[in-house]
Amino acid sequence: MSQTIHAPWRMEYIRLLENQDQSQGGCFLCQAVQALGSDPDRRSRRVLWSSSHSIAVMNKFPYTNGHLLVAPREHVSCLEDLSDEQLYDLQLQTVTATRLLKKAMCPQGFNIGMNLGRCAGAGLPGHLHQHVVPRWAGDVNFMSVIGNVRVQPQAMDLLYDELMALIPSITQ
Repeated sequence: MSQTIHAPWRMEYIRLLENQDQSQGGCFLCQAVQALGSDPDRRSRRVLWSSSHSIAVMNKFPYTNGHLLVAPREHVSCLEDLSDEQLYDLQLQTVTATRLLKKAMCPQGFNIGMNLGRCAGAGLPGHLHQHVVPRWAGDVNFMSVIGNVRVQPQAMDLLYDELMALIPSITQ
């Protein structure tokens, strides 16, 4: 017997990709950088922190709970276009992201990486970003394998609050 399992949030993501102007004004990462001065905008864009060259945000369409994105503040699509300082800071902020997730969620491992270019799977090919995805033994279950949906065990707003509360303890 065949059953249909719906993941309505996925269509929002698909439409976003189809309709998004990939120039700086339509880029959700550039919009997150612009939101740094406003607490309500930071929260709605799930901005966790920023440094002189990078920004860290929660992924709005996560692979798993706690999926973070670390990106240069500058709208750049190619690694080779980043300065040494930007590259170094991107990696430092990725380390900070893993520290935060270890403290908040106790993952057993991580997937960390970039999709550079549309054919490589980049949903936002104009603004490179690093994925930091916490993983646990057995976190791929029948829902994702058979149903092609993912179950998020915690509301994103609650996780955002938890992560924000822990940031001072990992950046000291």
